[in-house]
Amino acid sequence: MTQPPADIPPEDKDWTGVLVAGCAECGFDPGYDVATTGERLRATIPTWQARLTAPDATTRPSPQTWSPVEYACHVRDVCELFRMRLGLMLAEDGARFANWDQDQTAVEQRYWEQDPATVARQYADQATATAAAFDAVAGGQWEHRGVRSNGAQFTVATFAAYFLHDVEHHVWDVTAAGRAGD
Repeated sequence: MTQPPADIPPEDKDWTGVLVAGCAECGFDPGYDVATTGERLRATIPTWQARLTAPDATTRPSPQTWSPVEYACHVRDVCELFRMRLGLMLAEDGARFANWDQDQTAVEQRYWEQDPATVARQYADQATATAAAFDAVAGGQWEHRGVRSNGAQFTVATFAAYFLHDVEHHVWDVTAAGRAGD
């Protein structure tokens, strides 16, 4: 059994700001057509598959920065979670979401030990299913609401943008553009 790598400081940034200002780090623009969320999500699959075949897929660029496989595990789980939450929002306008501790999940699921090839397949499956769920949103459903456990409120449209930023930002994290700062 592999010992856990160095602890990563818990994420405490409020990323909902990207919904207004975009992301200066990765260049995400929240003004995109949310109806293309599924298309853009599917477009990330080849990048993750390629990145997870690289020899350094399990190597952290620094002790407190996730390896590509750890990031891929995270976005795999984000796809599943957001697809479930999207379903809740579509079924019940004003749905409330239970808290999800991404850092605790990473430790409990031992992201650092997961097989990159397996994670690449799992990510492709989860991303494809989540893309289809966003593709199915129509008309007034984009205005359905949901509330996160910390009180952050979303419409399906802002939820789509928040979700897509998470995935695309982590693609940026594991590619040359994001690694330039390491």
